[in-house]
Amino acid sequence: MSQFAINLLFVGASFALYIGIAIWARAGSTKEFYVAGGGVHPVTNGMATAADWMSAASFISMAGLLASGGYAASSFLMGWTGGYVILALLLAPYLRKFGKFTVPDFIGDRFYSSTARTIAVACLIIASVTYVIGQMTGAGVAFSRFLEVSSSAGIWIAALIVFLYAVFGGMKGITYTQVAQYIVLIIAYTIPAVFISLQLTGNPIPMFGMFGTHVESGLPMLQLLDELVRDLGFSAYTADPSNKMNMVLFTMSLMVGTAGLPHVIIRFFTVPKVADARWSAGWALVFIALLYLTAPAVGSMARLNLITTMYPDGIDQPALEYTERPDWIKTWEQTGLITFNDHNNDGRIQMYNSANADFAPTAEARGWAGNELTVNNDILVLANPEIAQLPGWVIGLIAAGGIAAALSTAAGLLLAISSAISHDLIKKTINPSISEKGEMLAARISMAVAILLATYLGLNPPGFAAQTVALAFGIAGASLFPVLMMGIFSKRVNDKGAIAGMLAGLVTTLLYIFTYLGWLFIPGTNMLPNTPDNWLFGIAPQSFGVIGAVINFSVAFAVSSATKAPPQEIQDLVESVRFPKGAGAAIDH
Repeated sequence: MSQFAINLLFVGASFALYIGIAIWARAGSTKEFYVAGGGVHPVTNGMATAADWMSAASFISMAGLLASGGYAASSFLMGWTGGYVILALLLAPYLRKFGKFTVPDFIGDRFYSSTARTIAVACLIIASVTYVIGQMTGAGVAFSRFLEVSSSAGIWIAALIVFLYAVFGGMKGITYTQVAQYIVLIIAYTIPAVFISLQLTGNPIPMFGMFGTHVESGLPMLQLLDELVRDLGFSAYTADPSNKMNMVLFTMSLMVGTAGLPHVIIRFFTVPKVADARWSAGWALVFIALLYLTAPAVGSMARLNLITTMYPDGIDQPALEYTERPDWIKTWEQTGLITFNDHNNDGRIQMYNSANADFAPTAEARGWAGNELTVNNDILVLANPEIAQLPGWVIGLIAAGGIAAALSTAAGLLLAISSAISHDLIKKTINPSISEKGEMLAARISMAVAILLATYLGLNPPGFAAQTVALAFGIAGASLFPVLMMGIFSKRVNDKGAIAGMLAGLVTTLLYIFTYLGWLFIPGTNMLPNTPDNWLFGIAPQSFGVIGAVINFSVAFAVSSATKAPPQEIQDLVESVRFPKGAGAAIDH
C-alpha cells in the first residue's frame, strides 16, 4: 500500500469518527449547544479540555519552534502551562459557581452593563479569530503534505470538516469529538517520539532520552546538538536567550492569555458542579502533561535528525547532494514548505546560519554562498517520522494526529465565537425575545461565517502557527483576563472601570501588534519593520500582552476609584462567587 493510501486511510477514518460522533451527539437545545447540557463527567471534560487546549500550535508548531530556537523557545511551554494553572486555580471554579454560559455573560452581569457585555464580545471575537487563523494554518500544513494538495486547498478542506461536525453538534458534539481527537493526537505524538528516542538514544522515554547519550557518537545528545548547531553558525541549542526581558514578558503574556481564553473557560461550564470543575482542571493538566513533557525531546531530536540528514558524513565533509535528497524532502518540496536554492551551483544542500556575520568567513572558506535550504518550522513534527525513516503507518498516524489537534481547537474557538454572537449579542442585547430555535439558528450561522473568515485569514497568516496563536494569547490576556480577575476578586471595580480597562488593554495591544504585523494582519500594511531594533524597549509584538494587561488593570482601578461603587447586590454577588463550595446547577437562561 502506498504512503498516500495509508495517510488517506488514517485521516479518512478519523474524519468519519468525528462526523459520526457529531451526528450521534447533535445538540437539540441551546443548553446542549452552549454547555453540552451541563452534565459532562470531569474525566471526559478533562480530556476534551486537553484536546481543546493542545491545538495545532502545540502539536505541530511548538516542537518546530523548539527545534529551531532551542531553550529560548521554551517560553511557549512555560507560559502555556503556567497560565493553565492560573486558570484552573483562580478562574474556573469561580466562573462555574456564577453559572453562566459564556465569558461575556459573566462580564455583562457582574458589571451590570450591556456595554461591558458587548465590548467583551468584541474582545472574544478578535482573540478567537486570531487564534483560529493559527489552527487553520496548521491544518493547511498537515493537509498539504498528507493528502498531497496545496496548503490553500488543505485549509479549505479543514474548514469543511470543522463545519460538518461543529455547526451541527455544538458543545455536546464537540465535547465527545474532542475526546476522540485527544486519543488520536496523543497516540500520534508519542509513538513516533518513542521510536525516534529509541533510535537516537536507546531510551524509550523521549523526555529522558533527550538528556541521555547519543548512541552513534557516544556523546550526551544535547552536547552533540550544541556542537553541531554552533558549527553551522547558530547559537548553542541550550544557550540563554539574548533578550531575557523579552523572554520573561513573552512567558507572562502567554500565561495571562491562557487564563483569559474564552474557548477553554467555557469548558468548565459543562460540568454539573464546582467540584467537578476543579477535577476537570486537574485531569486536563495530566492529559496536557503527556504531550508537553514530550515536546522538548521531539524538537531537539528533529533538529539533530535534520542536520545529520544534510551532513551525513559530518559538517566538515561535503553536504548532501541535491540529487540524492531523501523522498521526504521531495514530497515536502511539492507543498512549498521546503525550498532549495543552489547559491554556489555545486549541487549540494548547504544549510547554515547565513545571517550570522561572524560566521561569514568560515562559510566563505567552505565555499558556501548562502543558506540553501529553507524549512518551515511547522513541518518538523509532521516530517519527523519520515526523517527518521519510520514505518508508513506511523506517518499516517501522525497525519491524523496533526489534523485532529488543529480541528479540535478550531471547533472550540468557533463555538466560543458563535455563542458570544448568538447568546450575548443577539439574545442578551439586540433581541431578548428571540426563540430558542432562532437562537440556535443564529449560533450556527455565526459559526459558519466565523469559519469562512478564519479560513480567508488563514490563507495569509501573520506567522507560524504558534506565533499567530501567541498573538491571540496576548489579545486575550490584555483584554479579558484582567476583567475576569477583577470581576471575581474585587468588589470595588464597577462598570465604568471594566469598560475603560478592556478598551485600554485591547486598543493599546492591537495598535502595538498592528504596527509591526500590519493592520488586521494584512501583509504590507505594517508601519514599522518587525525587527528587534524597531521594537519599543525591545518588546516583541507577541510579548506585549502582559503590558496590555497591566494597562487594563491600572485604568480599571483608576476609573473605578473616581466613580461610584457598584450596587450592594453586585458586591454581595462577588462575595458569594468567591466561595465555590456547594454550588449547584447553572442558573436558568
